[in-house]
Amino acid sequence: MLAPSAILRRPTSRAGGGRFREPLVDKAYDAIAEGSKSFAAASMLFDRTTRERVWLLYAWCRRCDDIADGQTAGGELGDQSGLEGRVRAIRALTRTALEGQPTADPGFDAFGQVASETGLTLEDADEVIAGFELDAEGWRPRTEADLMRYCYHVAGAVGTMMARVMGVDPADEDTLDRACDLGLAFQLANIVRDFDEDDAAGRCYIPAEWLVEEDIPPGQHMKPPYRFKMAKLSARMVRLMEGHEAAAKLGAARLSFRQRWAVLSAARIYGAIGRKVRDRGQLAWNSRVHTGRVAKVGHVAAAFWEALRNNPDQPDEMPRWTRRELAAMGKPS
Repeated sequence: MLAPSAILRRPTSRAGGGRFREPLVDKAYDAIAEGSKSFAAASMLFDRTTRERVWLLYAWCRRCDDIADGQTAGGELGDQSGLEGRVRAIRALTRTALEGQPTADPGFDAFGQVASETGLTLEDADEVIAGFELDAEGWRPRTEADLMRYCYHVAGAVGTMMARVMGVDPADEDTLDRACDLGLAFQLANIVRDFDEDDAAGRCYIPAEWLVEEDIPPGQHMKPPYRFKMAKLSARMVRLMEGHEAAAKLGAARLSFRQRWAVLSAARIYGAIGRKVRDRGQLAWNSRVHTGRVAKVGHVAAAFWEALRNNPDQPDEMPRWTRRELAAMGKPS
């Protein structure tokens, strides 16, 4: 009763933890420009409001990923010890940001800002953080379903959030499904490109059943004798990627022109990465595959005409793995 009222009073909640929006946007742009030149290039095609919100959401995703992986701006993977504690910190900072309290970290304050503008929730964020928890548990995929569950949490759920940032109605489940497909396609491209890098960090996202089918011993998949077989598995993963990529384009057709152009540009750039890995065969991991500036311009130009035509091909069949199915995996029934 003798405590000053200021001690008892809950701090005022303010979007972005009380930071001014413009500096947060500037910091978010710096994060995407350094962390993903592909996303940065595609994001410039959005209208200003959408572009800034995409940057704010990306800044949170990038910061979470860097904390979890012990890296800077998506660079080389760092020390993987103490990951459980880092994931707890990610969750606590995210909750604080959503409560409108300062986090002393612009990446998390950016999430608080964009969430206040678009209605993103802690439940949305938890779907992404669950992917970091899988890594913290030392989880490895046994089946293709396990692989796709991981891809859903670390990228498919992000795709769904990006669609919300673009103004897709939360009740428009089919368009959100297609946005999830795009995230899944992006993550499959990332995984197949980074087989070697992940192996060096003690990680493997290739289903154990796939390795058994190719008679590749555990932990030996990146050794020279198995490179031909790994090229075969990379092609298999790229086929998965292309199925989700094709489905994602159906959802992009429902977006405004500039949003559609940006999404299709990103899809072409990331799809090209996966296909380049596949086409290089056993040599794919001798150097990191990337898309150069000239190639990016070509993909953006091709996406312009694709967005203008807005008549995506109907896939022969939709992907086997759905957003609802993947979200339910690992949760109590």
